[in-house]
Amino acid sequence: MSKLFCIMGKSASGKDTIFKRLIQNETLNLKTVVSYTTRPMREGEQDGVEYHFVNGQRLEELKKAGKVIECRDYHTIHGIWSYFTVDDGQIDFESEQDAIIIGTLESYAQIRIYYGKENVVPIYVNVEDGERLTRALNREKQQDAPKYLELCRRFLADAEDFSEEKLKACEIDKIYENIEMEACLAKICSDILAFRA
Repeated sequence: MSKLFCIMGKSASGKDTIFKRLIQNETLNLKTVVSYTTRPMREGEQDGVEYHFVNGQRLEELKKAGKVIECRDYHTIHGIWSYFTVDDGQIDFESEQDAIIIGTLESYAQIRIYYGKENVVPIYVNVEDGERLTRALNREKQQDAPKYLELCRRFLADAEDFSEEKLKACEIDKIYENIEMEACLAKICSDILAFRA
């Protein structure tokens, strides 16, 4: 039976880069599960790659159909942005191939309830807050229309969303410190392969 690995971490922790590198690793042979969002696409993103970009109406249709596993709504200065996981056939535990999804601690908790604790494995990536803020600021500066207020809101929200109490409630005791990307990736790869042994 296959596993679903959930990559999570605060904004600018490097989780997106780690996620991309893991799915490119042919030895791991991980199937990507793409989440959904109603937020606008960022420069360089592609629909169906980083997220399935949909509007609020499509989200409501999926909810009515009973397909939404978990949904998080964020009240941003640009309006409400929803991020959610859909039971759309991407996750199949009867498959021989393990899957990987990127999300938040809250989404991990709901996915684990939906699919069962034994099927879902957390991978929590962490970076020291000062370094993380520097990375986030540098990334935002590269956007055509930087959203600095939204960056600040997300940074502060992350402190609450990934509090020690919430990590403990989700039984996450293993933290992958992303001080040096290659070392962090090597440890995660090793642990994913250990699940298959």
